[in-house]
Amino acid sequence: MTNPHKGRTGLDRIIHAAGYSWAGLKAAYTGESAFRQETWLCVIAAPLAFWLGQGWVQIALLLGSLAMLLIVELLNSAIEAVVDRVSFERHELSKRAKDIASAAVLMALLLAAGIWAAAAWQHLR
Repeated sequence: MTNPHKGRTGLDRIIHAAGYSWAGLKAAYTGESAFRQETWLCVIAAPLAFWLGQGWVQIALLLGSLAMLLIVELLNSAIEAVVDRVSFERHELSKRAKDIASAAVLMALLLAAGIWAAAAWQHLR
């Protein structure tokens, strides 16, 4: 059984995939307040990475932790959308899926905070 929506190849597939990705970013930004907040956090923090980081490795870790936070939030939002698409009824499996996705965001936030705190400690001492 093949998916009839998977027929594109080559450059045509890349162009359409980019459009779908842009639509996803737009939907997340307009429909998810947490994604908007984290986006603005990243917009503000990204330039600070170049001041705070001591060398390209630290800068990459600082920026990478911000990118990872946005990636995990996008996945969290996608999981929430799928669960809500299935049903708005309260169900233990739906709750578990949403709670686990939320925990992933928390872990990404804690990791980013740890990386930024370590870089700040090294920079300021």
